[in-house]
Amino acid sequence: MDKKLFLVLAVCLASLPAAAAVPAEDRPIAVLRMLDKITARVEELDIPAERPFKFGTLMITVRACKVTPPEETPEAAAFVEVGEIKPGEAEASVFRGWMFASSPALSAMEHPVYDLWVTGCKNAATR
Repeated sequence: MDKKLFLVLAVCLASLPAAAAVPAEDRPIAVLRMLDKITARVEELDIPAERPFKFGTLMITVRACKVTPPEETPEAAAFVEVGEIKPGEAEASVFRGWMFASSPALSAMEHPVYDLWVTGCKNAATR
């Protein structure tokens, strides 16, 4: 192999990001941050898994919340389902999927009034 090609290949490989840590440890409570764009109110919400939580017109249900082990790069991910309840209408699905604390824009909830993102997961005893 040509020496220049080898050096270019080595530099390219060195610049690749390391494999991302995969959250594997379950936690019973998701920590979500909610922004009401109309009032500019930001709230941190502790939502237990499998318990629907109403915020404004939204119904938020966390199905799972996982973190990486302590020896890994810190990461938290939550599988969240969000529905909107409007007066006189059936609940409409707004978002369903995984949210990642380190990359909130990767899987964002798009809504005209609210922004929602995961900031972490915790046990009931931690704050």
